[in-house]
Amino acid sequence: MPSDATPDPYADPLRFGQRVQILRERRGMTRAQLADFIAVSPHTLKKIENGQQQAPGLEQVMRIAEALRVRDLADLTGHPDMHVDLFIGPGHPRLAEVKAAIDSFSLSSSLEPPRLNHLEARLHAAWKARHGAENHREVIGRLLPGLIRDAQALVRHADSSNDRRHAQALLAETYSLSQFFIAYQPDSSLLWRVAERGMVAAQDSGDPHAIGVAAWLLAQAHRDSGPRHFDAADAINLEAVRFLEPLLPDADDRVLAIAGALEFELGYTAARRRDTGTAWRHWDKARTMAQRLPEDYYHPITSFSQAIMGAHAVTVAVELHQGGESVRQAARADTTVIKSKPRRARHRIEEARGYQLDGQPDVAIATLEKAHKAAPDTIAYNGYARRIILEEVESKQAARRRRASELAVDIGILAA
Repeated sequence: MPSDATPDPYADPLRFGQRVQILRERRGMTRAQLADFIAVSPHTLKKIENGQQQAPGLEQVMRIAEALRVRDLADLTGHPDMHVDLFIGPGHPRLAEVKAAIDSFSLSSSLEPPRLNHLEARLHAAWKARHGAENHREVIGRLLPGLIRDAQALVRHADSSNDRRHAQALLAETYSLSQFFIAYQPDSSLLWRVAERGMVAAQDSGDPHAIGVAAWLLAQAHRDSGPRHFDAADAINLEAVRFLEPLLPDADDRVLAIAGALEFELGYTAARRRDTGTAWRHWDKARTMAQRLPEDYYHPITSFSQAIMGAHAVTVAVELHQGGESVRQAARADTTVIKSKPRRARHRIEEARGYQLDGQPDVAIATLEKAHKAAPDTIAYNGYARRIILEEVESKQAARRRRASELAVDIGILAA
């Protein structure tokens, strides 16, 4: 290794502060940005990194892990006995089967493709099943290999340019469904392959809705890769918004909804940057778009709707670290109208983050229990939920510690 190379925090027995600095720099975060996220002064963070201040307690360690998107707590602490996956959930039993289907390209013509309308109906049923299932990864993981195989075959065997474009749109949608299954599982390269192939198929289809969905998911992949990729996420979102904008006066509900979802994603990324004005401005634009939709409309992929805007407001406030505002927005949001069980659970997790920020850990744990009841698959793979639960497992309050420990066992963080 060259003498001026960045040391590897996973190979050497470094101090905690050194690990924080190295991981922060690899994430492209300034000291001021990280300090703001974990609610300390840059001077205090500098002292932690330099080893001039004692390593913080577990609650602060978990906040640092959240800010740096550390996948394994041991990578941050240096203690092998603290091996806990945070932002990457457990590998699903069907992951290998789905990966094999994605990576396989049959060049023979022996496979008889389904009819276009038949595959379209199967995809519609798959999305419906995903939103209605508590164990949604199991449900779509079982369906995906056949959907991927048949969508690829449809593209290969299309008889006309129109059929080929239609088939490409269905293939892009299949990759979108795949991305929901793969997200937060231990195979980030597979996630990127699916996101990029989805965009290629969508562009080949020329279908505005397919292009919007592919951009929505590709931008999320960039944003979730860390602060250095926020600009790339914004660039993709903005390009898709500009592409769709001329179509909006006469657009159907699906195109209006994906345009609104993209608008909100710009606000979400701005909130992650702590840009308050920009975040709420994009949220307001997204709400205006939602109000153009029928009251009972629900986009089958993004869940964008009038009903979801309350949940989106909670997310913006949480990402801005506005604890009181998060709680106020949570009180306004009506989770009963969120039709999707996974999305309902995700909203409960965002609410729990808000309560934790507002110094209400007991309410946060109770809210996570509701998330677990709505969709165990969602909370098991969510790093924010895992962080809150692990913090409260160490609580000095016996009742809270017991509830957190029981929930940790239920979602598989701790052994029974």
